[in-house]
Amino acid sequence: MQARAITEIDPTASSAFVLGTRVDVLDYDRASRRIMNWARQQQARFICAANVHVVMEGHDARAYQEMVNGADMVTSDGMPLVWMLRAQGFDASRVYGPDLMRILLEVCEREKMPVGLYGGSPAVLDRLLASIQREHPNLPVAYACSPPFRELSQVEDAQIITDIQESGARMLFVGLGCPRQERWITRHLSTIHVPMLGVGAAFDFIAGTKRTAPALLQRMGLEWLFRLMSEPGRLWRRYVVHNPRFLVLAGLQLTGFKHVIS
Repeated sequence: MQARAITEIDPTASSAFVLGTRVDVLDYDRASRRIMNWARQQQARFICAANVHVVMEGHDARAYQEMVNGADMVTSDGMPLVWMLRAQGFDASRVYGPDLMRILLEVCEREKMPVGLYGGSPAVLDRLLASIQREHPNLPVAYACSPPFRELSQVEDAQIITDIQESGARMLFVGLGCPRQERWITRHLSTIHVPMLGVGAAFDFIAGTKRTAPALLQRMGLEWLFRLMSEPGRLWRRYVVHNPRFLVLAGLQLTGFKHVIS
């Protein structure tokens, strides 16, 4: 999918680029209102929660970067991106994927709007459903699926599309992790006509299967360190490889050496 011009996505939105990846200047209120309007109109939309991992995946794979830049909304999920926006003169704040999901679940409950969940392991999805039922007892969850961790066959994919279409879900939360979830959403924009949000580890956090970093560490931009200490075997490569490179490349961008990162 080719990147759309920003003016075609939202002419009123302010955006900036971090190492070539577009990030929109939003807050929770603006983001949630826009997504709810899309859901009420049953519009197929791609919402990406961008952090350093997303930016670095895009820096290393331009096709993925174009995919993210073509999203209808790219939120500043990580504090380093917020700081990069502020350094470019924007009054930016964090729009964290798990918190945005919590807000949307609350609004959908008030409006009795059915939602769908796609991703996570069976155990995580069961606990997520239990958590949602406990916190939002009047929220209709029309669809929930934990897909196998492999490429689906055409028959399997077609069945999932049919199930989502027939479920009545008006918003779909996709928790497959970066970059898998962004690619999945992009492939299904023409067949699933609801806003689809790539929310990464939000399923685990809301389900309670993983701990969120303390608020102070989040504000300091050290959530990555907390997660690394919690899951060193799984996450060491992401943070040890990506984070130092991001710091260097971000510094080069801010000092004007754009040709180095283009």
